[in-house]
Amino acid sequence: MKRRDFIKRAGLTAAGGLISPYILPSGRLFAPTGNQMAPHVIVVMYAGGVRQQEAVGMRYLDDSQEDDPYAGNIMYNLLNGEAPEQKIVYGTGLGGVNPIPQLLDSTLQTQGTLFKEVRALSAGHYGGLNSMVQGSTVTTQGLRQRPLNPTIFEYLRRHGGYSATDTWFIGNGIGNSVPLLNYSADPNYGAPYGANFFAPTITFDQVCQQFMGDSKVYHPENELSPMYQLKYFLDNSFNNYGGNLLSLGNTEDEKQNIKDFIDEMYAKTVANTIAAPPVQDNGDARVIGYACEVLKWFKPACLFVNLNGVDNCHSNFTRYLGALHRADHSVGHLWNYIQNEIPEMADNTIIICTPECGRNDNPNAIVDENNWKAYDHSDANAQRVWTMMAGPNVPSNLIIGDEGNQIGQVTDTMLTVADILGVKNEVQAAGNLAPGTNSLFDLI
Repeated sequence: MKRRDFIKRAGLTAAGGLISPYILPSGRLFAPTGNQMAPHVIVVMYAGGVRQQEAVGMRYLDDSQEDDPYAGNIMYNLLNGEAPEQKIVYGTGLGGVNPIPQLLDSTLQTQGTLFKEVRALSAGHYGGLNSMVQGSTVTTQGLRQRPLNPTIFEYLRRHGGYSATDTWFIGNGIGNSVPLLNYSADPNYGAPYGANFFAPTITFDQVCQQFMGDSKVYHPENELSPMYQLKYFLDNSFNNYGGNLLSLGNTEDEKQNIKDFIDEMYAKTVANTIAAPPVQDNGDARVIGYACEVLKWFKPACLFVNLNGVDNCHSNFTRYLGALHRADHSVGHLWNYIQNEIPEMADNTIIICTPECGRNDNPNAIVDENNWKAYDHSDANAQRVWTMMAGPNVPSNLIIGDEGNQIGQVTDTMLTVADILGVKNEVQAAGNLAPGTNSLFDLI
């Protein structure tokens, strides 16, 4: 083999194994004991800490800023309710004065079931995200540590016979613990049964576009500098994985499929034709755009996508409201895209939206440009969240629970996915679920 060809192939292998999502070997060990309720499930981790009052409470400023008693619904793709009429700051334009138009003809609440008062089992981001993917909380679980119990992806792949490309975790970055949630440290499950992890805002950022997007071939003698820059970037970006990436197997067909997908995404990124929401002025919206592309290309059985734009509530309540509004816009776009642009998934996909934790009842000492107070997440109010579910076999226009009547908890999301895709019995038999965890269908 010529040295130039060797370098090119080695570079493509590195690109496919590191900067792109990784594909794991398929293989069915056991037949699932349950029946599918739908062939596809999308879980939106409406994460970052969503305060109950501004979300399903539709209180806008009335429960947070004592001098501004203005209520209204800023999540009108998900929820029924009139938008605020005054103090509009969450939209587009100077000062956010232009609310983003509603995308869905009927809200997800009208189309499905809203669990209005759900218990979060953690007031922290990572504990909350962990509880959603593994269906439990583990007190010894640390930051930047893989889940200790198996994730839903591992149950699906080991017991349901789902292939690698059937399960995806779309992250909004590779910081902290997000890229570690696609499989657990459980020795009986782990990497061979994990989901494909994809962080599009990293894969297609300017650095990767510069070094990877045009598949440039670097001369080993004359162009060592950019090659080392690429190496340092990959090492720094994926140091959370340790050596685990190297242990992941993948079939030749899967390798080629993922390379074709990444090549297509680079071209669409340059051309600005990614299937992003109409308003894509924050990271959550861009992540949703790439999630739409993954859905269209692979038609997976299970996809989790993480959003966390609302985490700026720690220091800026105005930007928090804008991020909450944009997350609603992005979810509306995602649901529209599935129904109108992916015929294989239209009308046979269930969507579940759940925050990983809420926000405090009382503010901290930080104020923003509108002199509005910010909120952290550490008290009992931070364990108040909600869950929205819509799709086939989901009752329409149904509300379950209310303030003072909590029904359900965040770990229910994981078991519900297992129920929908036919491995509920296997998950329950494993004995790792948090006490009180149910399929949402058993609570309806």
